[in-house]
Amino acid sequence: MIPRVVLASASPRRRELLRRLGIEPVVRPADVDESTLPGEQPAGHVARLARTKATTVDRGPDDLVIAADTEVVLDGTVLGKPADAAEATAMLRGLSGRPHHVLTGVHVRHGSRDAGTVERTEVRFRELTDEEV
Repeated sequence: MIPRVVLASASPRRRELLRRLGIEPVVRPADVDESTLPGEQPAGHVARLARTKATTVDRGPDDLVIAADTEVVLDGTVLGKPADAAEATAMLRGLSGRPHHVLTGVHVRHGSRDAGTVERTEVRFRELTDEEV
């Protein structure tokens, strides 16, 4: 029997990626505190959040749960989600013309088994104009 896939995320992009694979997930966003813990490194942060989402979301005993967390990291600091347009503008200006990293933690759980990984991608923005920002 093929397990039901539960996506522990409200991300339309993640749902679309699964649909492209022919998987129609049940979407159940996990409600977790996404704050960085004191002394927590960025890779450990995204791994912990993905694992927490995968292990706390409501699921049936045979469900396959997929959870992920993605963060932008600049100079070793997790930027987080901007609170408003002004903060988003400041972030884009800070990233403009500079390399940074995007870290994604992915965690999969089926029954009592689970596994996770962290992927790191270097991104290089060209210098953005004021109009683009």
